[in-house]
Amino acid sequence: MDSPAAPDGHRVDGSTPVIIAARRTPIATKGGRLSNTPVDVLAAAVLRAVVTDVETVFAETRADDGADDGPATIDVADVVLGNCMGPGGNTARVASLAAGLGIRVPGITIDRQCGSGLAAVTVAADALVAAAARGDDRVRIAGGAESASTAPARITGGASYARAAFAPTGFPDPEMEPAAEALATSHGIARDRQDAYAARSHDLAVSAVERGAFDAELVTIDGFDADDGPRRSISTMLHRFPPLHGGTVTAGNSCRISDGAAAVAIVPERARGGAPGLAILQTATIGCDPATPGIGPVDAVRSVLAAGGVGLDDIAAFEIVEAFAAQTLAVLDELGLASAEHVDDRVCADGGALALGHPWGASGAVGLVRLFSRLVRAGAPAGTLGIATVAVGGGMGIAALVEVVR
Repeated sequence: MDSPAAPDGHRVDGSTPVIIAARRTPIATKGGRLSNTPVDVLAAAVLRAVVTDVETVFAETRADDGADDGPATIDVADVVLGNCMGPGGNTARVASLAAGLGIRVPGITIDRQCGSGLAAVTVAADALVAAAARGDDRVRIAGGAESASTAPARITGGASYARAAFAPTGFPDPEMEPAAEALATSHGIARDRQDAYAARSHDLAVSAVERGAFDAELVTIDGFDADDGPRRSISTMLHRFPPLHGGTVTAGNSCRISDGAAAVAIVPERARGGAPGLAILQTATIGCDPATPGIGPVDAVRSVLAAGGVGLDDIAAFEIVEAFAAQTLAVLDELGLASAEHVDDRVCADGGALALGHPWGASGAVGLVRLFSRLVRAGAPAGTLGIATVAVGGGMGIAALVEVVR
């Protein structure tokens, strides 16, 4: 479908957080081409890239204004990164130092599981607004990083375990595959529909690679400059995958556990110097039943729409982390973005996690990087709106509403 007409850009004021740079590493399958790259090294690569991008864009805007005083330097106020399964030790601070940001730049690492990367951006944006009220317009960098390949084993009582509890005793705490299967059952999402959605993700991502849609957002790391996915022939293979739990969810219509990192640079609107970007208008994080964590984005998306005073028809681009086809389709069905016959063209238009992979702590930030490419880099007019959203283990959903500024 055609993108909706851009609404008037009247929602942005001088202290509104604006993303003016957005980068990600390639996404690699666990045990694959980034399996020897620690999480702080992944993060440092994107931190360096966004700092360089900001310096470049500020230098260009000064040149456009007739100034010629050499390369721009930026003052970074803080680095906020999401991470789920890393070694501890404050990954954001370690990565900040490794990236050469200087000893005075602090860092904080947060864990909201699969929503960590997007949550880090919302935390940084909120801090930026508070600082801007005091006249502090410094850049903040936020995002997420995950190295499933190098994540340490967790041990308690002498025994290792795969993950920490997402809910206490007395609450449901399903593994993610059974939780996706439960949504497939409750929402009547058949195996063939899940496979078709997975094929859609791969096909769109293949097309995006062919036309260079990812090129400007990717950071080369360890000689690796392309995603492991997508798989060109996946549509001919999906029927061969056996069910994971005797139902309809398979490895083929589920995401791959992955390594990767993503980051964005945020400044107040009044400090962007004419640089194009994505204004962060609204964010929401809302809990849901821990038994069905995958449905969490529904209320989060509805919340940012209501707070922003806009409807689904006003949104030009949606990015949802495609952990499972069943889970994603359940969310899209409830939002009215999919039916048994069709998925709205605005959803993950260049493919998503089903094709590229899901580096848990980074994926929410990857969604914002993708919106930056789909809207800002692609030349969408000022006022164009986008939404990024993620389902979170333990029963939560997180979403952000953004608007193009030029």
